[in-house]
Amino acid sequence: MRDEEESPVESGVVVRKRRKGIYVLPNLFTLAALFGGFYAIVMAVNGRFDLAAIGVFCAMVLDSLDGRVARMTNTQSAFGEQMDSLSDMVSFGAAPALIAYVWALKGLGRLGWIAAFVYCACAALRLARFNVNTGVVDKRYFQGLPSPAAAALVAGFIWLMTELGVQRGQDHWIMTWTQVTWTMFGFTLYAGLTMVTNVPFYSFKDVQLKKSVPFVVIVLIALGIAIINIHAPTVLFGVFVLYGLSGYVVYAVRKSRGQPTSVISTSTDEPDERGLHK
Repeated sequence: MRDEEESPVESGVVVRKRRKGIYVLPNLFTLAALFGGFYAIVMAVNGRFDLAAIGVFCAMVLDSLDGRVARMTNTQSAFGEQMDSLSDMVSFGAAPALIAYVWALKGLGRLGWIAAFVYCACAALRLARFNVNTGVVDKRYFQGLPSPAAAALVAGFIWLMTELGVQRGQDHWIMTWTQVTWTMFGFTLYAGLTMVTNVPFYSFKDVQLKKSVPFVVIVLIALGIAIINIHAPTVLFGVFVLYGLSGYVVYAVRKSRGQPTSVISTSTDEPDERGLHK
């Protein structure tokens, strides 16, 4: 939304000066996503790890909407882009790292907080690289695992284990707590390091919501919603595990066929980035 004010000039002509403002609608979604990440941290501190994971997933949904809402309403702005990045850093960088550390990684001592820091640092690096490479990356793919998907791997595992009755510090018939701790360690490092690779992950940005689709697509969407409701933690975690592996499959297929594996469509002017996208 933009405010305007009138200012007189000597000739008597009224000149309207535009006062800079921000668009409310897309930034509301961004603030809601930020709240989801903050809520997740608070719930983790209070020991409600199931609600913490749900907060991260809610932030994912809201984060996927703010950009689309901005484009559909023609309310994109530089302020919105920066706000979105800061929100992502909290919701998909700091929040999953802290939740994983409080839930399981704390028991590994120094290795635990190092793994959590590596994830958090990689999320920051991934977001920074995304911002500077926006104009040169093929829009159909992400360069490295996107931070919301990385957060889903970490938070999804915690949500699934919590729903299955696995309690912190106690062995369970599914896994002993030691196995849970090291699995969490592996997921945290995998998600973090995959964010800063050059592996291509499909972005779904070429999916046009404004175009008409066959009737069967609506039926498949309804079927997908029904499947998720069978047991949301299992289904969602399984989906993001498959997505987290899909980039390496695409990379391997392209490599085997002799096709370019880089998602950089043109050369970048950033000297520090040269040679990193081959």
